[in-house]
Amino acid sequence: MKTERVSYDVMTPSAARGILEAIHWKPAISWKIDKIHVLNQIKFDNIRRNERPGKIPEGKVRTALRGGDVSLFQDATADAVQRASLVLRDVCYGIEAHFELTDKAGPKDTVEKHYNMALRRMRKGQCFHHPYFGCREFPVRFEIVEGEMPESYYTGENGGERDLGFMLYDIDFSDDMKAIFYRAVMVDGVIDVQRCLGFGGIS
Repeated sequence: MKTERVSYDVMTPSAARGILEAIHWKPAISWKIDKIHVLNQIKFDNIRRNERPGKIPEGKVRTALRGGDVSLFQDATADAVQRASLVLRDVCYGIEAHFELTDKAGPKDTVEKHYNMALRRMRKGQCFHHPYFGCREFPVRFEIVEGEMPESYYTGENGGERDLGFMLYDIDFSDDMKAIFYRAVMVDGVIDVQRCLGFGGIS
């Protein structure tokens, strides 16, 4: 929405990719999301947050960098705006993904090397920065699943196909930050991202 924050029903592929990049990323690889498993029931909560409508002007920052005497802070009590947000709660996802080597990969950048590095970091719970769901105030706890994926809430009597509508797939930073959307369809708790993209992404 324009001012109020409203979450999609499930995490987006770009959010899933952001989690994996927080765990292991190098210019030599590019993560691709294959499937998103929605393990818990989709539930929402309404919350209200105090936000600031603006940011520190760029001119002030440039002046400070040149040694000028300016104040680079914002008073949290001044001009605060209270906004409502409809956010997901008690979420749990399984991510199936792979990575591809980019044109920045060197002779020493092999698939096996990066696979082992990613696997080791996931097993140890290591990350370059703490991953989060869309906004930094919603942190992620992650662990690797090396056996069978846990059963989704949306199996059995809760199963079937659910059309979640058009959702954000990713942002194309090479094309003036163009938003790319796709039609997300969940079948028995699983969104086959690559199959949904085959239906035709839109931008």
